[in-house]
Amino acid sequence: MKAYLYKFGMSIKSRLDRLSFRTGVIVLSMCVPFYIISFAQMALPFSAGTKGVLWALFFGLAKTAQYGGLTILGAEGIKRLKNMVGK
Repeated sequence: MKAYLYKFGMSIKSRLDRLSFRTGVIVLSMCVPFYIISFAQMALPFSAGTKGVLWALFFGLAKTAQYGGLTILGAEGIKRLKNMVGK
């Protein structure tokens, strides 16, 4: 089972590595609105259970976008992004 999960994870990583730099930046930038929504929804008049479910959903989406974007960009893409932001 452990070998299967490792192979499955590497399969996903190899597919993400084939995506473009622009796609990585877009996916990475999507984590910002998901983080904002995950905490801003606490101000809405919902029950505590509903708020917990919404927080887990949007926080999970934020983490997925964050790590997916970083995987798509890779080390070279991160350096390229830092150079773009620094200018």
